[in-house]
Amino acid sequence: MLKDSNFIITNKTNGKLISLPFSAMKDHILGKDYSLSLVIVGKKAIQNLNSKYRNINTPTDILSFSVDKNIGEIFICQEIAKKKAPTFDRSYKNFLSYLFIHGCVHLLGFDHGTKMEKIEEMHRNHFQI
Repeated sequence: MLKDSNFIITNKTNGKLISLPFSAMKDHILGKDYSLSLVIVGKKAIQNLNSKYRNINTPTDILSFSVDKNIGEIFICQEIAKKKAPTFDRSYKNFLSYLFIHGCVHLLGFDHGTKMEKIEEMHRNHFQI
């Protein structure tokens, strides 16, 4: 577990988490006062969450949950992310960065669409991703 004052990463898998500037990305997108938990989970765990909260009984790559105005959680399944990266013509590291930024922008209250894509692109450009 990696812990910052307002950011915690918990890896609940046996896999190693790739090194990315998650804390800096979180601060840039959500602000330093936002408390965020990033949890790396396996396929079964993310499928259970997806089924419970979205009524979709399949594993997915990322889920974001807003707990309060300044508190949120992001769950990422590295196994699914690794499989999906080539379909988006991205390296795994690049796709993982993309997913994390995507999840943070959801926590800001944005839904899929052109406006969200522009905001994500601005943040990816800031981190040269």
